[in-house]
Amino acid sequence: MQFLSNEKAKEVRSNVDDQTEEKIDQVVKRFLEDAKEGLLENNGWPVNFSAYVVSKAVLNAYTRILAKKIPKISINAVSPGFVKTDLNFNNGELTVEEGARGPVMLALAPDGGPSGLFFDQMELSTF
Repeated sequence: MQFLSNEKAKEVRSNVDDQTEEKIDQVVKRFLEDAKEGLLENNGWPVNFSAYVVSKAVLNAYTRILAKKIPKISINAVSPGFVKTDLNFNNGELTVEEGARGPVMLALAPDGGPSGLFFDQMELSTF
């Protein structure tokens, strides 16, 4: 969400303890309205890869909500890095095996492991 200057999106990002599914839904609805009206740049949304950036921000926010809602399960978000896949015409820097390390690490974490966090590959990172 570091690329979002839209005030509602910033609020969802910064108000970790006050996040709700409804607030996230409002941000997504506003984004869709602004996209349809051609107002992304005017209203502080990213212009390049806007749907991708907003979807990742929403996923990260929802990760925190689910982690609080279901404390018995570790729920995290993880970026595998820039992996060579068909999606990027194999222009990524990492092999599929290298990209799988972070998700596998979290999947195999013991009970009581981290939850509600974001990992960049295998390292704890900020949303």
